[in-house]
Amino acid sequence: MKAQLQRPTAAFVGASWAALFLGVITYLWGLWHAQMALNEKGYYFAILVFGLFAAVSLQKSVRDRSEGIAVTSIYYGLCWTSLILAIVLLTVGLWNATLAPSEKGFYAMAYALGLFAAVAVQKNVRDLAASGAELPLQRDADSI
Repeated sequence: MKAQLQRPTAAFVGASWAALFLGVITYLWGLWHAQMALNEKGYYFAILVFGLFAAVSLQKSVRDRSEGIAVTSIYYGLCWTSLILAIVLLTVGLWNATLAPSEKGFYAMAYALGLFAAVAVQKNVRDLAASGAELPLQRDADSI
C-alpha cells in the first residue's frame, strides 16, 4: 500500500523557507563580522555550501529510494559521507578555532538550522511537485 502524499501547507512552506534564510543569513552575517583571517572565513563558507548541498542531496536520495526510484549504492553512500564529513569539518574547525564558546555555539546552531531547513525546503518542493502544484520556475514543455 503506497502512502498518499499531502500537499504541505503554506504555513509550513513559509516557515521552512524562513528557517533556511534565517540560518544561512545569520551564519553569513556572523562570518562577515568575524575577526578572523580571510582564509578562515573561506573555510567556514565552503563548509556551509558543502553541507547544504550534501543535506539536500541526501534528502533527495532517501526520498527517491522510499518511492522506488533507483539510486545507486555508491551515490547513496557518497551522500551520507558528504553530510557527515561537512559536519565533522565544521566541528573540527570550531574545536580548534580561537573563538569564544558563545561564538562557536552561534556558528554551530546557525549551521544546524540551515541544514535542517534545507531538508525541509527540499521536501516541500518535492511534495508540491508531486501534488501537481505549479512551482514558480516550473514550465510546461509546450511553453518553451
